[in-house]
Amino acid sequence: MRLDGLPPGYERISVAGARAVATREAAAAVGEALAGGTLYEYAARQYAAGEPGARLLMGRAPAFAIALPPAGGQRLRVVVRRSRHGGLLAPLTGDRFLTPTRAPRELRASLRLRERGVPTPDVVAYALYGAGPLLRRADVATREIADGRDLAAVLIGDANVRESYVGRAGRAAVLAAVADLLRALTNAGARHPDLNAKNVLLAPNRGGTSPVAYVLDVDRVVFDASGSRRVAEGNVRRLGRSLRKLRARRGLPITDDDLVLLASGAEVNPLIALRS
Repeated sequence: MRLDGLPPGYERISVAGARAVATREAAAAVGEALAGGTLYEYAARQYAAGEPGARLLMGRAPAFAIALPPAGGQRLRVVVRRSRHGGLLAPLTGDRFLTPTRAPRELRASLRLRERGVPTPDVVAYALYGAGPLLRRADVATREIADGRDLAAVLIGDANVRESYVGRAGRAAVLAAVADLLRALTNAGARHPDLNAKNVLLAPNRGGTSPVAYVLDVDRVVFDASGSRRVAEGNVRRLGRSLRKLRARRGLPITDDDLVLLASGAEVNPLIALRS
């Protein structure tokens, strides 16, 4: 960490009332995007205009996969989302956070996870905007994982999606990739209190037959001792609950045997994936 509190390779930007932090390679592009409003508004405009490759991603709230402006002769592809609260108070708090918001924490958590071998997209930039006394809104841009789809989309998606990610390797390969991610989180001592089927991203492994699983939305990750049993069981329990809810509500094609296989691969008691 540098004396100014930023990780190496990042710099501060101030444009039209927005205060942002971005990687050096993306700083000029982020500044150009912010000149026309918020980063989220820029991304929404790119999608609405039908820019090549722009995609709408649905989670707690819409996010957009887009290309940043071509500053420096390149167009870096990112996923931009507006930070929002969850839980019972979400209708009241919405997208407003006490300063400095969760965005700086997400950047630090992302770097720490990657340093410890956990696959997660790197944070390219975040931007903060005034939203009242002591309150801010925050946009976060993470590097887009090529051909990435969340776990729920892979399991419940149409035939083309399933073939792209499951294919000949089969469902077991998808579960094995997720189990690898869960073990990596355990080794890093990283407990994700909102680990669900939308926060696990699957991407084809160009060097092999099995996909790679990435963890998303890491702003609430809490770090404990490496190899912590509490971390391992908490992550499996949370993901198992999410998968069971999707099975009940949307017909997610996952069985109890699949959940047991997932927990066993993550090296925890298999029954944990079947409990609330």
